[in-house]
Amino acid sequence: MPVKNRFAELLPEITAWRRDFHANPELLFEVHRTAARVAELCRSFGCDEVVEGIGRTGVVAVITGRSDTRGRVIGLRADMDALPIIEQTGLPYASTVPGKMHACGHDGHTAMLLGAAKYLAETRNFDGRVVCIFQPAEEGGGGGREMVRDGMLSRWNVQEVYGMHNMPGIPVGHFAIRPGAMMAAADQFEIVVTGKGGHAAKPHDCVDTTAVSAHIIVALQTIASRNVDPLKQVVVSVCTVETDSSAHNVIPQVVKLKGTVRTMDAKVQDFVQDRIGQIVEGTALALGARAEVRYQRGYPVTVNAPDNTAFAAEVAARVSGQVDTDTPPLMGAEDFSFMLNERPGAYIFLGNGDTAMVHHPAYNFDDAAIPFGASWYAEMAETRMPNP
Repeated sequence: MPVKNRFAELLPEITAWRRDFHANPELLFEVHRTAARVAELCRSFGCDEVVEGIGRTGVVAVITGRSDTRGRVIGLRADMDALPIIEQTGLPYASTVPGKMHACGHDGHTAMLLGAAKYLAETRNFDGRVVCIFQPAEEGGGGGREMVRDGMLSRWNVQEVYGMHNMPGIPVGHFAIRPGAMMAAADQFEIVVTGKGGHAAKPHDCVDTTAVSAHIIVALQTIASRNVDPLKQVVVSVCTVETDSSAHNVIPQVVKLKGTVRTMDAKVQDFVQDRIGQIVEGTALALGARAEVRYQRGYPVTVNAPDNTAFAAEVAARVSGQVDTDTPPLMGAEDFSFMLNERPGAYIFLGNGDTAMVHHPAYNFDDAAIPFGASWYAEMAETRMPNP
């Protein structure tokens, strides 16, 4: 395949970009160096329009094909930000920034989309426009939401949008996708339990917030086990417990609990939010305490449109011949969902081989995946918008 051959030629150059990003990780919206380098490269490729500062620090690069008779526009998205993790890979291009690391492969995603942009600007063998979207703050900041709020999709008349993420455990060069819900909605909650503190030797004079919190933690697990249809996916996890005392003989006045909720269905999401409030307030009341729930909606469910999913899978099969079209959904979350809520499209996984899992300090993006991912991005444009 010509595209694949070209990306084999470009592999050393794209790998060099990727490793430079890896050595210089940036967090959330503070991706100033990365975004500047992306914009610089896109201009050097001859992209027709390169705009910085979309969604605070995002970059958009537009490439027009040899013709634009049908006015079709597709968006291709990659994320740019890293994670607050201390790297433990020992690589020669390991992070040079203490406490920051590209532990999720966004360096690889950005490099692959840059490679596709370079190829598409060289060949322009399509009829329409490609909008390359380089997004900040996927790791908890909602950069996708901010780019949408900034009017990106309407400004460039993006009609459909596609994204990709590497996935350890899937062989390099293999793809995986599914129609419908692909990744979960991610909400978070904080519970503040207030009782009556005092001496641990006189619990009868207190309202023990630690005991109340323990009952709440156990009761919350009945949401998944007893309140929601077993065929519906839901996770309720209490992840931190914090008291206002560190002494071994003090019953604390206040205990704070923090956790996350993952769901695949909007109705289940609504139900779980309401049920948490009922369980927390009822349990606290029954045990003589008071409790307040602060619930925050996060990233929505990532939903792949059926027709766009079939197209993305067809292109993946053309690139590598290896695509799983019924991969299980994941309870992780992805803020590409904000773009898919506005435009039809699809999100696909690309194999990263037998490596540490993403978000692990020993994770590293496999550069052997670059030709496959860059080819998929480029073929998406050429196949969706064929030159007449």
